[in-house]
Amino acid sequence: MIIGIGSDLANIERISATLARFGDRFRNRVFTEVEQAKAERRADVAGTYAKRWAAKEACSKALGTGLRMGISWRDMAVSNLETGQPVMHLTGWAAERLRDMTPDGHDAIVHVTLTDDHPWAQAFVVIEARQRPGLTPYDVSRIEQ
Repeated sequence: MIIGIGSDLANIERISATLARFGDRFRNRVFTEVEQAKAERRADVAGTYAKRWAAKEACSKALGTGLRMGISWRDMAVSNLETGQPVMHLTGWAAERLRDMTPDGHDAIVHVTLTDDHPWAQAFVVIEARQRPGLTPYDVSRIEQ
């Protein structure tokens, strides 16, 4: 079942201007070392950061909080599988919020997709709660009581 959905559209030129103005201060406040390394290796540095910015915004919306209630930019991080598929990792308060919103007897899966078409970067995040294998609906209702 879907327990959260979020989307965001980021302007690549705005992110580029922010990078030029604030540099490492912006990078270190918002992006993890893994995200920074990925972006700095890419031909379109600003576009890569913009997609990850949009993913963090979309994830915060899917968590139902936006960027408030103690959530940190770096509590949400995007990396890529060897296939290139983006993956969202949650730590800190974001991970706590995810645990709180996941029904008993279920595991949360965070799906993320990224795209860009200059000057726009877009991200969608869907949070799915998948029933653990081997549990019947009867078992789940007993756990929830």
